[in-house]
Amino acid sequence: MNAAQQLNGMRIIVTGGSQGIGESVVRAYVAQGATVASLDINDELGHQVVEDLSRQSLAGSAKFYRCDVSSREEVEAVFADAEADMGGLDVMVNIAGIQRHADPERISQELYRTIFDVNVLGTMNTNGVAYEFMRKNGQGNIINFGSESGLTGEINNALYSASKAAVHTWTRNVARQWGPDGIRVNGVMPYVVTPMYEAFRKALTPEELAAHDEATKADIPLGGKFGNPDKDLAPVMVFLASEGSRFITGQHFPVDGGLISLR
Repeated sequence: MNAAQQLNGMRIIVTGGSQGIGESVVRAYVAQGATVASLDINDELGHQVVEDLSRQSLAGSAKFYRCDVSSREEVEAVFADAEADMGGLDVMVNIAGIQRHADPERISQELYRTIFDVNVLGTMNTNGVAYEFMRKNGQGNIINFGSESGLTGEINNALYSASKAAVHTWTRNVARQWGPDGIRVNGVMPYVVTPMYEAFRKALTPEELAAHDEATKADIPLGGKFGNPDKDLAPVMVFLASEGSRFITGQHFPVDGGLISLR
């Protein structure tokens, strides 16, 4: 196996694989030789990504499955299908998540349930089901997605921030509890350009955009702007999925150009 195929033969589930960070990770894993089950609720984009990958001469392969991570029953059924199709499960990456800005004093029960069902319950569902498959083999690798929002204070983002803080705490706890079963669990906190971020920029006035860019330039030491998912995040995701990270668990990795300093 050469350096270009660090994940050769690995069986990996990636949730949220239809676009943005998830799509970038699916593409990187396939290029590195993995067999990937890409899960999402966006069927059209999900199939497009897989079909595009199938036309390329890459070391690995991918198949799309529709899955709503907030439904335990759906996660159990789809994970079972994917695991059977791949012949096992080595790595599970839970990227599926949503973000909505809201005044903290006006958070409705509906919005709360929407955010927490996907970001928190979705993490619990995917992690729990993946663990059940992995522990049978005495080893496995789970990668969750947190956010710097779960560590800092942000205007009108308290609900999303609280959901990601829950993901951080969950990741630390299950890493400790499942470690003796050979399962490692880590988290990633990316600050990279996504379709969600691009939509956010488009919604700003010229004055607001200029202020945002100026603040970003001051806050991020490396480059002064959000990272590129393919160049800046994907290599980290490959490392975390590989055997190179076999003695790492319960950690959170900021991939943010130095925005936060995590200890």
